[in-house]
Amino acid sequence: MLIRTATIDDVPAVLPMLAKTCALHESWDAAKYGLRLHPEQYYEKWLTRLLHKERSVFLVAEDEGKLVAFLAATVEPEISIYSLQEFAFIHDIWVEPEYRRKGIAPQIIKLTVELYKQMEIKQIRLDTVAANDSARQLFKSCGFRVSIMEMLMKI
Repeated sequence: MLIRTATIDDVPAVLPMLAKTCALHESWDAAKYGLRLHPEQYYEKWLTRLLHKERSVFLVAEDEGKLVAFLAATVEPEISIYSLQEFAFIHDIWVEPEYRRKGIAPQIIKLTVELYKQMEIKQIRLDTVAANDSARQLFKSCGFRVSIMEMLMKI
């Protein structure tokens, strides 16, 4: 298994994984993640921009030339009342179902953490869907902790 920085040629192979990510999130919470048709099309431009942003991390995992996982993260500004000025944010991570439980997700997360340490970023954040217990276990095993609970009311 090779985990590496994504290239422009990887974007088309990542888009179907993003579509699956979006569909899964929507199935868990349609009020929060109600989607437009083909949400992956909106991601295409964003992923391409990530490739050119100096402090973004866009990684893929490939097995025998086939992309089987990806992670996309950016550096975001913190609001000015806090002493921390910026943080990294993992927007999306996906491992194809047949490749899960083989250590790919922890490896890709560990590499992301190392890359942000090299950039001297002091904090990494991410969100998980309330129903996604397995993701929280994964992130906890990688050193993350719960810091906030978002609540939603549909009106």
